[in-house]
Amino acid sequence: MSIDSVNGTASTASTNSTSSGSSSDGQSINQADFLSLLVTQMQNQDPTSPMDSSQMVSQLAQISQVQATQNLQTSLSSLVSQIQSSQVADSSGLIGKTATVPSSAATLSDGSLTGAVNVTTSNAPVAVQITDPGTGKVVRTIDLGTPASGLTAFTWDGKSDDGSQLADGTYQISATAGQTAAQTYVTGTVSGVGSAGSDNGTYLQVDGVGGVLLSQVAQVN
Repeated sequence: MSIDSVNGTASTASTNSTSSGSSSDGQSINQADFLSLLVTQMQNQDPTSPMDSSQMVSQLAQISQVQATQNLQTSLSSLVSQIQSSQVADSSGLIGKTATVPSSAATLSDGSLTGAVNVTTSNAPVAVQITDPGTGKVVRTIDLGTPASGLTAFTWDGKSDDGSQLADGTYQISATAGQTAAQTYVTGTVSGVGSAGSDNGTYLQVDGVGGVLLSQVAQVN
């Protein structure tokens, strides 16, 4: 008699424990439950048709593997949680510093806005365009010359191309290096840190931008 053939119920529980790690009623079955079930099956086996020992060993190995996997997942989850807590604590030292982060929008405050352009091609003419999001009109173009590759900083004084002072608020920014669009960054003060969950890690709250993942920060000063 095989381990899967006692009273029907045992067969269902055994099958589920090896294939999905749960019993037929949806409750979790662990290694101790499986061993208890196995002992019961052995006590009630037909003497004329004893249990197949190779099948028993195979099923024991499967339930042990399931249990080991569950233990590993628990350990990894705990480790990730500890790392995230440590990273948030370490990042708290960035509060009050300025961070340069990727963004296509920036806040003009007290007539000043600072940012940067990620230049990937050396000696290409680089220009920043400031756009009024309400009208969609480019209000200022800033010529950055032909810088070397890397982050090239820029500052906007809040004035339009005709020299008039524009109101504080949020503006769209974009950049080109030659004929190619370039990534724009904005510089703001770090006002807080937090956890964005196991998939994303730590984030910084940057004034004028919002929450930005720590992994996306280009510079901290």
